[in-house]
Amino acid sequence: MRRCSIPWASNRCRCDKNNFVDIKKRILDELSELESRAELRQLQTVEGVDLSSNDYLGLSVDPRMKQALLKGVHSASRVASSGSRLLSGHDEAWTHLERDFARWVGAESALYFSSGYAANLGLLSALLRPEDTVFSDSANHASLIDGIRLTKCRRVIFPHLDLTFLEQELRRNAANPGARVIVVESIFSMQGDRSPLADLAALADRYDAELIVDEAHAIGVRGPRGSGCVAEAGISWPVLATVHTCGKALCAAGAFVCGSEKLRQFLINRARTFIFNTGLPPYFASQVAAGTRLAAEAESERARLIELSDFLRIELQNNDFDIAGSDSQIVPVILGSNDDAVHFAESVRIKGFGVRAIRPPTVPAGTARLRLSVTAKLSKDILAELVAAMVQARNESRAARTAFAAR
Repeated sequence: MRRCSIPWASNRCRCDKNNFVDIKKRILDELSELESRAELRQLQTVEGVDLSSNDYLGLSVDPRMKQALLKGVHSASRVASSGSRLLSGHDEAWTHLERDFARWVGAESALYFSSGYAANLGLLSALLRPEDTVFSDSANHASLIDGIRLTKCRRVIFPHLDLTFLEQELRRNAANPGARVIVVESIFSMQGDRSPLADLAALADRYDAELIVDEAHAIGVRGPRGSGCVAEAGISWPVLATVHTCGKALCAAGAFVCGSEKLRQFLINRARTFIFNTGLPPYFASQVAAGTRLAAEAESERARLIELSDFLRIELQNNDFDIAGSDSQIVPVILGSNDDAVHFAESVRIKGFGVRAIRPPTVPAGTARLRLSVTAKLSKDILAELVAAMVQARNESRAARTAFAAR
């Protein structure tokens, strides 16, 4: 037995050496294990042509965004919110922005959160109860997964976009007490494919379920005036809520949860990531407003984005790369092993392309990949050069394996 080092507990505590866990050693061990599996991540600035960015419309380099932000700073009465929006952090600029955003996406109301992660956690943890059943796509984003986990509700994880399996589970759980909620992304962040929202809405209607759609990678990109896939599909009920992240095509930060006015009131009173979160400074509303306005007007950029995305997917498929059924501006290249993904990313980086290797736990084991993100600022020539660099990386990898096997 060793004497406890905590002064206030020294007369009461009996620390058993056999049960002692050295957290510092645990940290070192886990870092070493990640490195051995080629899963250790590092913070790096992007070098060369950026193909990891979610700046789909290229607004991050648009001078009108900078002008809007500077104007907002100069006109703001303060440069910090100094509290949550329920205390001292509210400003009418956010109310006007929420109304305008809801009108854009065709919702009755909207509520702004400080990030997409906070929006999903706040929405799901506020809405769901342990007696409810959630049907979550296996490829959903971590923020959706974590929000669902917090609720301790009954979870059904259905295979990615397998609507036959989903309907079987909806039928099997039809008699369960509590609500039934289907949760999906409209464009999946690591697969690049789109949910069949009209079919999902029909299933939800048939089995008295609600539908929640994360539009993070669709807002500004799909739908009338860039208003998202739900608007593009022309569905409203049974869509309970949509979540629209501002840090991607809208070139800002934060996210809106859109739905009914009653949902907005409910979240103001029950969403912990809203209630207990310091509000963003009022001037930042100017950047979000400019991003939404410019995105809504960016018809030529949207058309160019679709054209470039189609071009890249075709070029990759013509060169026998697996793009996992992508049909959007997110184009994964499935490579399988972590080592292969790291090798490809480094090889194309040397040739001037900023590409990241995506590995577990972000994606399932054995499906490590490159995630290529197309923006309207690219060109077909650049994308063709990228594909050529990837073909060369594959040839180098195959040659190295052949040489190793011959030894």
